[in-house]
Amino acid sequence: MIRHSFIFLEKISRKKEENIWKQGIYDWDHFLKKRSNEINGISSEKKHYYDRKIKEAQQALLNNDSSYFIKKLPSVEMWRLYDYFREESGFLDIEVNSSGKIILVGISDYYHSNFFVQGVNLEKNLIEQELLKYKLIITFNGSSFDLPKLKKELGIEIIVPHLDLKPLCLNLGLHGGLKEVEKILNLKRPEHLNGNPVELWKAFHASGDKEYLDLLIDYNKEDIENLKGVVEWCYRKLYKDLNLIIGK
Repeated sequence: MIRHSFIFLEKISRKKEENIWKQGIYDWDHFLKKRSNEINGISSEKKHYYDRKIKEAQQALLNNDSSYFIKKLPSVEMWRLYDYFREESGFLDIEVNSSGKIILVGISDYYHSNFFVQGVNLEKNLIEQELLKYKLIITFNGSSFDLPKLKKELGIEIIVPHLDLKPLCLNLGLHGGLKEVEKILNLKRPEHLNGNPVELWKAFHASGDKEYLDLLIDYNKEDIENLKGVVEWCYRKLYKDLNLIIGK
């Protein structure tokens, strides 16, 4: 979808992007092939400028440089990067204790997951090393919760595009937290993993029984793996809606 997008260009709004599509200009190659006076609503001077920016974006994709699109794509449009970087997307979720302090960070590509636990391996350099594997980080409400927590408590900043699924879900009529969205989309999790992570952490510290820690990790694993189902649903829906506008 990213190569069909023009909204990352300066002063190209969603409405102006739709106007470009309606002129039969469906992707970057179509745009570049047009002469400077052939696109309604774009001056010759702007056309030359946008040509340069599109070529920059093409090169960024060739270089696998997703960070090029940070601050160019509106945050609610970061989903357009997902198809291109699907295999290099990382799903992230944190758990906190009753004081709101991070006790667990889970990061997964869906097939393999890594967990960083307070008192074991919850270290900035280890988490940053893991994050370097990914070109797109996906969370649910991460803009308001997970990412600010990581920055404040561990000094970790995400240096690749971040796709927050919560505003996407709200825009698509999926209300509530991740558990509510999972139910709407029929994404099931084992019944014993519907508990409270704060209570599991308390029980682990009170008893020293590793079973509680294992349950907490399994709970987090379900969170990050179910993000895959949510983003796939959102992507299919948003892509279908845009294709109706493009008219392809």
